[in-house]
Amino acid sequence: MPSALPSVPASLSVIPCHRLAQAACHSLLAGLVLAGGCRASSLPPAAPGPAAVVDPAAIPALSSPAANPPRSSGSLHWPVPPPAEIQAADPVLWVALAARIGPAVGSDGASASPLRLQAASGMLVLIDARGQRFMAPQLLLHWRRRPLPAPLLIERRVVGPLPSYESAEQVARGWRDQGAVVEIAKPGDWELWAPAGAPDPAGQSVRSVSSMETSQLVLELHRSQGSVSQGSVELEGPLRLEAPQGLQWQGGTYAGPFRLQADAYGTWSLVEQVPLERYLEGVVPHEIGGGSPAAALAAQAVLARTWAVRNRHRFAVDGYHLCADTQCQVYSDPRQADAAVRQAIASSRGLVLAAAGQPIHAVYHASNGGVAAGFEEVWLGGAVPYLKAFADGPAAFSARFAIPLAPARLADLLGDGDQAWGADHPFFRWHRRITAAQLRAALGEGPASVGLPSRLNVLERGPSGRVLALEIAGASGRRVLRLDAIRRTLRQLPSTLFRVSPAGPGAWMVDGAGFGHGAGLSQAGAIDQARRGWSRDQILQHYYAGTQLVPLEALGNAL
Repeated sequence: MPSALPSVPASLSVIPCHRLAQAACHSLLAGLVLAGGCRASSLPPAAPGPAAVVDPAAIPALSSPAANPPRSSGSLHWPVPPPAEIQAADPVLWVALAARIGPAVGSDGASASPLRLQAASGMLVLIDARGQRFMAPQLLLHWRRRPLPAPLLIERRVVGPLPSYESAEQVARGWRDQGAVVEIAKPGDWELWAPAGAPDPAGQSVRSVSSMETSQLVLELHRSQGSVSQGSVELEGPLRLEAPQGLQWQGGTYAGPFRLQADAYGTWSLVEQVPLERYLEGVVPHEIGGGSPAAALAAQAVLARTWAVRNRHRFAVDGYHLCADTQCQVYSDPRQADAAVRQAIASSRGLVLAAAGQPIHAVYHASNGGVAAGFEEVWLGGAVPYLKAFADGPAAFSARFAIPLAPARLADLLGDGDQAWGADHPFFRWHRRITAAQLRAALGEGPASVGLPSRLNVLERGPSGRVLALEIAGASGRRVLRLDAIRRTLRQLPSTLFRVSPAGPGAWMVDGAGFGHGAGLSQAGAIDQARRGWSRDQILQHYYAGTQLVPLEALGNAL
């Protein structure tokens, strides 16, 4: 568990600006500028204008360094406390609104752009791990590198890149069975990390990484009175941020509370501690669309809740549960949820889909193109009983396209599958022309390169007709992409349900169906079914046959 932040004395409670006249507010708050930095690609730049102000007398003197600096030998990564466990009775998720913030490793930090935190209205309250407390409508945080008391040796064995978290889980399970202590991380693509003495993982390439760190990235607060600098205060992480009227962040407003905390890479994360049901308000309309029929919205709410609980360890290495982008579930401003979305969430409050006493793999996607995929057609690992391949349409459609789908039937499906559920999705059918130059660029240079490709060939298909193995061959060699690595490498392909045919010298035509991995609920299919009068539970049982809808509390120790 992370170390708890000091409690805030009641006498230092927040005084929001709407309770004070503007002049009185400014006289109470006199001249504070907070220092910090970020990567321009992931964070908004600091806006020009007057600095945030607070009473300089309220800024404590600089304290001594932390009593517990990072240990100095043999770490897999920068030490990071795990996120709080999720409690079934009152589930709260730690969601990273921004990850890997701060200047690049190796830079001095001083030249990085400051991290700007802006209240939607009223005040922000910042409290560091030493109990230092600061208040202002806007906070600017600057980065600095602080020498470590002793060098920190980081060394690990690495497997990766891996195409998805789901496949990384399967490989990690096998490596752990060999006795290795394994963590899943995402420095760019997904990777597995194990100690330097771990055994070689079966069937996987492994490399070693080591570095000796002599400084760590910290945030500091610069004091000023008007234009006169009054020194700086170093902030000890993790930092707690309260925003009684909301925090403005990348075009949205979030209620918090928040944490600014170090991650496994020596950079920082901005994390919102958000109750599960409020989190769903920021997910459901962005995943399926707020204008979807009520039953489809309700089904999506159950799946989003189940997925979040099932995947709560996804970013444990960085000290939080989930990200806010497509590597998790897209999470944005919860205020954008309208009455229909809120009703859909409320109608299933606390309910999740379970199988064998565990929350299920509640995977979903935009469109399956008329045929659902089995789990084993998408990711490494064995079959999952409730995620099987099936023709997704009325009885006559299902009889016509029986599973396993024969090659001749695949051609018929791609040419004439309009009777499937969700056939009005814009990517229900699609066509892509791929050139040898595009394939070469996608594979990159180095060991993965095959030179200029001359052959693109499907080697294996699964029961749903999806491509399981795709060969790319050229003058310099041959490479076989499998499962989710196909779309991870060839990102112009909306799905793996496709056929390939020559399209002239150095070019191929790819004719396909659907958008996404194809396993679990098809959002287009669910919307179609809901319009035809299907209920939430009918939709869920159709896509996850044999699962049970249960209260989160019923899972007990499964959490």
